[in-house]
Amino acid sequence: MSDRTMARQVLLFIWFLSLSSALGQVSYSIPEEMAKGSLVGNIGQDLGLDLKRLKSGKARIYTGDSAEYIELNKERGVLLIKERIDRETLCGQTTPCALHLQIILDNPMELFRVTVEITDINDNSPLFKRDERRFEISESAVVGSKFMLEKAIDADIGANDLQSYFLQPTDHFNLKLHGQSDGSKKVEMILQKPLDRENQENMSLILTAIDGGEPPKSGTVQIHITVLDINDNAPVFAKPVYTAMITENSQSGTPLITVSASDSDKGTNGDVSYLIANSDGVSDIFHIDENGLVILVGKIDFETAKHYQIDIEAVDNGGLSDSSKIMVDVIDINDNAPVITVMSKSNAIPEDSLQSTVTSIINVNDPDFDSNGLVHCSVNENIPFTIKSTSNGFYSIVTDRNLDRERESEYNISVTCADEGVPSLSSSVTLSLQISDVNDNAPVFDKGSYEASVQENNTPGLSIFTVRARDADFNQNARVSYILEDSSVNGVPVSSLVSVSADSGVIHAVRSLDYEQIKYFQFRVKAQDGGSPPLSSNVSVKITIQDQNDNAPQVLYPVQSGASVVAEIVPRSADVGYLVTKVVAVDVDSGQNAWLSYKLQKATDRALFEVGLQNGEIRTVRQVTDKDAVKQRLTVVVEDNGQPSRSATVNVNVAVADSFPEVLSEFTDFTHDKDYNDNLTFYLVLALAVVSFLFIVSIIAILSVKCYRWRRERMFYKSGANLPVIPYYPPLYADVGGTGTLQHVYNYEVCRTTDSRKSDLKYGRPCSESIISLDSSGTQTLTHAQRAKLNNEDSFDQQKPPSADWRFTQNQRPGPSGAAATPEVAMGTGPWPNPPTEAEQLQALMAAANEVSEATNTLGPGTMGLSTRYSPQFTLQHVPDYRQNVYIPGSTATLTSNQQQPQQALPPPQAAIAAAAAQPEPPKAAQTPASKKKSTKKDKK
Repeated sequence: MSDRTMARQVLLFIWFLSLSSALGQVSYSIPEEMAKGSLVGNIGQDLGLDLKRLKSGKARIYTGDSAEYIELNKERGVLLIKERIDRETLCGQTTPCALHLQIILDNPMELFRVTVEITDINDNSPLFKRDERRFEISESAVVGSKFMLEKAIDADIGANDLQSYFLQPTDHFNLKLHGQSDGSKKVEMILQKPLDRENQENMSLILTAIDGGEPPKSGTVQIHITVLDINDNAPVFAKPVYTAMITENSQSGTPLITVSASDSDKGTNGDVSYLIANSDGVSDIFHIDENGLVILVGKIDFETAKHYQIDIEAVDNGGLSDSSKIMVDVIDINDNAPVITVMSKSNAIPEDSLQSTVTSIINVNDPDFDSNGLVHCSVNENIPFTIKSTSNGFYSIVTDRNLDRERESEYNISVTCADEGVPSLSSSVTLSLQISDVNDNAPVFDKGSYEASVQENNTPGLSIFTVRARDADFNQNARVSYILEDSSVNGVPVSSLVSVSADSGVIHAVRSLDYEQIKYFQFRVKAQDGGSPPLSSNVSVKITIQDQNDNAPQVLYPVQSGASVVAEIVPRSADVGYLVTKVVAVDVDSGQNAWLSYKLQKATDRALFEVGLQNGEIRTVRQVTDKDAVKQRLTVVVEDNGQPSRSATVNVNVAVADSFPEVLSEFTDFTHDKDYNDNLTFYLVLALAVVSFLFIVSIIAILSVKCYRWRRERMFYKSGANLPVIPYYPPLYADVGGTGTLQHVYNYEVCRTTDSRKSDLKYGRPCSESIISLDSSGTQTLTHAQRAKLNNEDSFDQQKPPSADWRFTQNQRPGPSGAAATPEVAMGTGPWPNPPTEAEQLQALMAAANEVSEATNTLGPGTMGLSTRYSPQFTLQHVPDYRQNVYIPGSTATLTSNQQQPQQALPPPQAAIAAAAAQPEPPKAAQTPASKKKSTKKDKK
C-alpha cells in the first residue's frame, strides 16, 4: 500500500469523525472479533441521558436491514457486543468500516445516531488462490524477463494488509512489486540470470507473502519452473488499462469490452490466450474468451458494487505473458422504490396537544443513486397533520392545527414517499391515530332555569321533578353528577328540604313541606362531570308549594280559659239586632281554604240569638224579655271553605241581666274548661270504684269470719263445754286506746276551703292486710298460714309497749258504755280490755261505710290537689300534722299528741298505722254535675 493511499484513508477518517461531531453523533471505535458482551461505550453518559430516561423512553436500537451486532443495556446505559464482528465479512476492503446505529426514545421522541468504527486486527493470513504455480520458460529467455505471479489475498487492511513478498531461492529469479491504484501490488518474477536447460531443466521456488501484523502472518505458494526451448517474446497488451461501463440489471451474455495482446513470436510460440487473474469473485461475474472479448455472465447490482476491476493476463504458448486491467463502472437505474419503516408510533394523543406534537417517526430509505435516491414524503390533505424531515432519511409526523375530539375522534394518516427517478417509484403506509378525550366541555343543562310545584304535606322522599345536563365529552369526562349547592331558606339549610340524586338528577323532597311556613324557595343545582379537574355548571331551581286545607280555623276571641268564666252581658232592654259580641277567627291557610263561615251549632235559646255567616257577629233576633234565662250558652262553629272542610267550635257565655251582682251569682257554678273536667271526672270515678271494691271485699271478709267462728263454736259445743279455753293474743297486736270497736284502723285527712271544689280528702288503707277476727273472749282467730307466719316472726320481734303519745283517757276510748278505766289501762300497761260485742262491731263498720260514702259525695274538683302534692314516694314525715282532725269512726275518741314526752318506738300496730299512712292514697271520686248543683244550692242556703 502506497503512502499516498494511506494518507487519503487517514484524511477520510478524520473528515468522517468531524462530520459526526457536527451532526451531534456519538462515535466509537472498537476492534473486530470482540467477544459477546464486551463493552462498546457508555452511551447514556456520552449522550447526557440518565438511566431513568433510557427506561421511560423505551430506548432501542434501529439498524435497518443489517444484522444486529450491537445491543443496548438500558439497566447500565451501555452498548455491548451482541454478535461477533468480522470486519472482512462486514466491510471487505472498504475503509473506514463502521456500523451506523440509531437510538430511539419515546415520550418525548428523540433520535440519536451512533457510529461504531470497526478497526482491523491481524486475524487473516495472506492466501494464494492456488497452492502451486507452474511455469515453462524457454532457455532463451533473456535476463530481465518477467513472469507474473499470483497475488496473495489478505482480507485485513491497513498495516495488517499484505506488505511484501519473498522468493526463495533467488539464484535465477528475483521479485518485483508494482503498486496499483486500488492499493494492491502486482508481483512479478524477474529473470536475473540466463537459464540453461542443460544445467537445470526444472526448478522449484517458494513465494512467501507476509503481512504487516504483529506478529506477522504469511502465506506461500509453490512455483514449479520448466525450462523450454527458445521462446523469447512475451505477449504485450495494447493498453495497460482498459475502461468500460455497464448498466445494472443487464442480461447475462452482455458484451463489455474486447482486449488484445500481441506476441512477436511466430508459430505456436506466438499464440496468445487470455484469462482473468482476479481471485475475489470477479471471474464469477465476467468472462473473457480466447479472442479477448469480456462478457457478463453474472448479476450486476449498483447497490452492491459500483465499480469493478478486472485483472486480465495474456499468455503465449511459450509461457510468456503480459497483464492489464479493465476498470468497469456500473450505471445506476431507478429500480428500487423507497422503503418506509415505522420506527415509533403513537396510537392515541390527547385532543389538547400543542401544535408540532410528534405523533410518529418513520425512516425512508432508497438505495438508488443520485436523483433516483432522492425521496420526498407527504401526507393526505384535509387533516391537521404534516410531515417534517428531521435528519437524513428520518421524518416526523406532527400536528399543525388544534385537535378537537368532539369534531373528529380518529384519523387515518396516509404517508406517501416518492423518489425523483424516471419513472418515479413510490411507497405509502397508513397510520391510524386515535384522539383521546380531554375534559374541555362543561355540562350544559337543558334549560336555563327550572320551576316546579309540589303540594304541601307531601310524603318524604317524593320525587318532584328531574333536572338534566349533558356533556359533550366522552366516557368518564362525560359522566355527570348532580350536587345540591349549599344555601338556606329562612335560616334552614336547603338540604333539609330537598335532595338531588347524584346520578339521575331527580329532586326529592326530604321532608313534608308546609305552605304556612314556606310559600316557595329557590336553590341551585350544580352539574359536575367526572373529569380531572372536573368542570361544572349550575342552574337555578324554584319550587312553589301549593296550599292544602290542613289547618283548622283558630278562634282568637272570645278567649277560652279554664281559670275564669267570661260572659257577655246583654241588658234585658236590648232591641232586635243588638250586637252581643263578635267571634273572631283566622285560618293560616290561603285562598279558599282560608274563607271562614260562622254557624250557630247549639244555644240555650235558638230563637234569641243568631250568628253572622261571614263576619261572626252574634246579634239578638228578638226583643229580650224577663222570661229569658239569665244564663245563655252558645256554641258557634267556625268552618273554612276547604275540601274537605275543617272547623272549630267556641262556647260563648251570655248573661241576660241588668246588674253585675246578678251575673256573678248566676255564673259561679260554671264548669271549667273541658279538658280539666274530663280529667277530674276520670279520677273521681276511679276513686269511687276503688272505695266500692274495698267495701265489698270487707263485707265478704266479715261474712267469711262470721261463718268460720260460727262453725268453730259449733265444734267446741259438740266436743264439750268444760274444756279449758286459753286465750291467744297476737304478739304484734296493740290496742291504740284501750277498747277498740273496729278490726281495722281508718285514717282520714280532710282539708276544707271556702270553695267546695278545692276541698281535699285523703283516705288511708287499713293498717293490716290480714283479716283478724276476735271472739267474745278476746281470742284471735287466724288461718293456718297466717298463724305460722306470725309464730316465725315472734321469735325475732318482741312486742313493745305502746307510745305515750297515743294514749286515750277513759272518756276518749271507744267501746261499750260503762267501760271503766283502770290505772293500768290509763298507763297503757294493763291487760287487754273487754272485746266489743258483735253488734258493736257491725255498728262501727256501718258508720265507717256511711262516712266514706258521704265524703265521696262531697268531693270537689280540687280533690286532685292532694294526689298532685303527695306522690307515692311521699313519706309520713312530709305530711302536715292533721292529728287533731283524725277520729275513730263509731266513737267520740280523738287522738292527742304529747309533745313533752320523748318519742318512743311505735308498737307493731302503730308502726303498721305509720306504714299505712306512707302508702299512696287512692284516687278520688270524680265530682258529678248533680253533686255540683247540690253543693251550690247548699252554699246559697
